[in-house]
Amino acid sequence: MHNINDEQSLLQQAQALMSSERNALANAANLAALIYAGLDQVNWAGFYFRHGDDLVLGPFQGKLACTRIGFGHGVCGTAAASGESQRIADVDSFPGHIACDSDSRSELVVPLRHAGQVIGVLDIDAPVPDRFSAADQALIEQLAALWLEASDLSALQLFSG
Repeated sequence: MHNINDEQSLLQQAQALMSSERNALANAANLAALIYAGLDQVNWAGFYFRHGDDLVLGPFQGKLACTRIGFGHGVCGTAAASGESQRIADVDSFPGHIACDSDSRSELVVPLRHAGQVIGVLDIDAPVPDRFSAADQALIEQLAALWLEASDLSALQLFSG
């Protein structure tokens, strides 16, 4: 796993990447790449954005992914519907898990909130069980908050059908 210096480095890199850019998609693409490259034992990192009652795939790093996930379905849909982060030690034990990549064994999903509603999720998958700690969750929640603060979300046309 990572020590506090690695976490601080990721936070600093994310701040630097997004400090002079407001485009939400560009920031999402760079943040997904940063997480994918910066965290060990991660095989997918990316965004899903809300469109109606679905989450639709956004910028990511890793293997091909599920394109559309309904609110309340799988780990991502559960995080979106509940508004709560989901840290799953064993995805096979999660009722209704959607296996976009059969190599994934554990998952961390953080909801993205704007103007009082969930507008998407930041999803991280790992090929090993129980990969994500409470510290990892706190780090990803901080990175998600940085993305929300740095990005102009109006161009995403979220919430449309």
